[in-house]
Amino acid sequence: MNKRGLPIVISAASGTGKSTIIGKMMKRDPNLVFSVSATTREIRREEIDGVNYNFLSLEEFKKGIDEDRFVEWEIVHGKYYGTERVPLETLLESGKHAILDLDVNGGENLKSIYPEAVLIFIYPPSLEELTRRLKMRGTETEKSIIRRLARYPLEMAKGYRYPYHVINDEVDRATEEVLGIINSNGKF
Repeated sequence: MNKRGLPIVISAASGTGKSTIIGKMMKRDPNLVFSVSATTREIRREEIDGVNYNFLSLEEFKKGIDEDRFVEWEIVHGKYYGTERVPLETLLESGKHAILDLDVNGGENLKSIYPEAVLIFIYPPSLEELTRRLKMRGTETEKSIIRRLARYPLEMAKGYRYPYHVINDEVDRATEEVLGIINSNGKF
């Protein structure tokens, strides 16, 4: 029988590069599987429903809340985000580590339900670099960039409470550091 996998939470301010790091990690280790979150935000042109997120209507998401389908959920930047209970449990029971891309509140909420969860916070090298990365995405309006940067102090303050911290000043080095943290917590 397989050993139960661990929930691995990767949190960071928008634009820090956590999605890039997660993608590189999963290419390197087949025991790492992305836990697809649900959201009510609009799909971006490069995203695929069911791969990047499960894109739900506001009504579908609220119904899921009423039915207790989420282990954690949160409103971030005016949109709902959450982790669905059944897919996460299925993934953990398979013996794979679940990689969860969550904001800091979602990470704390998940840790209260899964005390074994590993919480890693990714920092940008600077606020200026974070701003540059958000602008370079080409997916954000000036208004959405301002809204995301306004949340930066909250993310940083709560990120300090995570047990693990990585600065994404160079993506390959940061990926190696995150993999090292995961390996020290539950490599098979």
